[in-house]
Amino acid sequence: MSTARQAPAIHALPVNDSAPSKHVEPTNAGSLPVRPGEDAWTEAELAEVIEVLEADIVRFRDQLATSTAELVGLLRDGTEGAGRDPADVGSANFERDAEMSLANNAREMLDQSKLALRHIELSTYGSCDNCGQPIGKGRLQAFPRATLCVKCKQREERR
Repeated sequence: MSTARQAPAIHALPVNDSAPSKHVEPTNAGSLPVRPGEDAWTEAELAEVIEVLEADIVRFRDQLATSTAELVGLLRDGTEGAGRDPADVGSANFERDAEMSLANNAREMLDQSKLALRHIELSTYGSCDNCGQPIGKGRLQAFPRATLCVKCKQREERR
């Protein structure tokens, strides 16, 4: 009878997130909120944001798949060899924690990108999730996953 332990399952990571993302058609770009003094969104500007978000989704899915594969390997290797050197165990734990951090970051960015595309579909893209005021076109062009205006984001970060 073998006493070898199985590598623990990684429950925080998706089982299958490889489904292709649905292409989002631009909504009426001119109807999206903008801050006072900003020009309305153009169809070309919104199409560019959608393209960036869709490319990000592909990139973050790939990063997540790579990190998941690395984690499975690290967890499998971490259960072998009961007499391992403590320095090796510490190094393996550090690598595992770093890879988990990368996977969690990729998952969060993936979710934010999907949420931004959903906001575009619902024509709510550009409204702060907290106060409802316009986020600002410049902010969204620089960081298309933004869901909070600068004032609400600053308030959140102070907490």
